[in-house]
Amino acid sequence: MPSALATPPATAHTPSRERAQIALAWCVHALTASGAALGTLALVALYQNRPERAGILMLAALAVDSVDGTFARRVRVAEVLPQVDGRRLDDVVDYLNYVVVPVVFMVWLGALPPLWAIAPVLASAYGFAQRDAKTDDDFFLGWPSYWNVLALYLWRLEISPAVSSALVLGCTAAVFVPLKYVYPSKLRRFRTVTAVAGAVWTVVMAVVVAWPEASRALHLIELSLLFVAWYVGLSAWLGGWLRRSA
Repeated sequence: MPSALATPPATAHTPSRERAQIALAWCVHALTASGAALGTLALVALYQNRPERAGILMLAALAVDSVDGTFARRVRVAEVLPQVDGRRLDDVVDYLNYVVVPVVFMVWLGALPPLWAIAPVLASAYGFAQRDAKTDDDFFLGWPSYWNVLALYLWRLEISPAVSSALVLGCTAAVFVPLKYVYPSKLRRFRTVTAVAGAVWTVVMAVVVAWPEASRALHLIELSLLFVAWYVGLSAWLGGWLRRSA
């Protein structure tokens, strides 16, 4: 495993601009790694029977993942710190936060029988391991394991265990179907509107998680589904789902 000690320390002979770039690159890696801390705390919150805290931590980890890639490209971390594989770090953190934590959450809720948790965990392991999981034209190939999003909706929509299990199995199968899904932070069209809508969705879902009574009165969870519909519709259009099936 690479060690931070392998990085040549900045010295007085290192230009100040270069030292600043190295510091920024490490900050971006620390931001990515913070997602693992958030995921761990979410599991601890479930152990303490505090699902609201777990839900907020899951959303916080999702927010971190939505911005760290953009920062990494801006700072050029791959060039500044070539000895650290940022993509591998991101994949490790994402597997924790998009798969392990939400699957445990669904089992904790009673939305998924414990043994059935094997299905999404193994399917997503396959999905993450594929070399073309992210295509050359910046799409996800196969359903991108948004188990965290599904878990929060199963919880706050109070969907029955039977329907929840069916949805989980359906999404598990979708991992293996080679349809393209948009990669929000790398969109070439509609990037700004998707980013703004995604940020609004995150805030709305935080309210849904923390204040369910108020969110029901305002029908916030129903409104939040508009972004889900936007994401699926945009994926179908830009990813050529209809052209593929024609």
